[in-house]
Amino acid sequence: MQHPAPLRASNTILPWRDIDTGVSTAGRDRVDQLRPVDRDLFDRLRQQQVGTVTVVTAMARNSRSACLGGLGATPRAGFTTTSFTTVSLDPPRVSFSHDTAAPTAPVLDRAEHVAVHLLAANQTEAATVFATPGIDPFAAYPYWEAGPFGLPLLTGVLGRLLCRVVHRIPVGDHTLVVAEPLALSVGVDGDPLLHRPGGYVTAAPAIG
Repeated sequence: MQHPAPLRASNTILPWRDIDTGVSTAGRDRVDQLRPVDRDLFDRLRQQQVGTVTVVTAMARNSRSACLGGLGATPRAGFTTTSFTTVSLDPPRVSFSHDTAAPTAPVLDRAEHVAVHLLAANQTEAATVFATPGIDPFAAYPYWEAGPFGLPLLTGVLGRLLCRVVHRIPVGDHTLVVAEPLALSVGVDGDPLLHRPGGYVTAAPAIG
């Protein structure tokens, strides 16, 4: 018995037939046809998403010197992300992911607690600072204060969640962090800061 040739990733657009309707796309030239996933195509599709912007801050639970196997630097970190989401209401669980190759990864990997900050539409400075590599964001951005567990807490945000890390799950080149909210605060009123390809934006008024 002959077996069909394996599917290979390419830029070839594959025709398909809908099982329910019987409609086939064979012979059509459509930009929305399904095609094999490659890195560039996946990244281009990913960048079409609009996400709410958050800043996650963390303190490492172990700040021993580098010669003793510790971090050898200030054991705090913060980064900008659009990966934050609510996972469960009962029990309350949230999640975010971080790049395992990022300079903030050693702190995040040791942190027992994190703070998540929902940025307001006028906080593009905070988003930009905490997304800039090679700087100390806590020196470059002055609008924060020390909170429980030594966590840096940004001020002027829409909301803050103080969380305990409960799971770390390796997923490709990222780590998915699942956390339990322990306390929260609702801050200023206003629209959230959003990110889409090309930069930061705010939510458009609802169409009535």
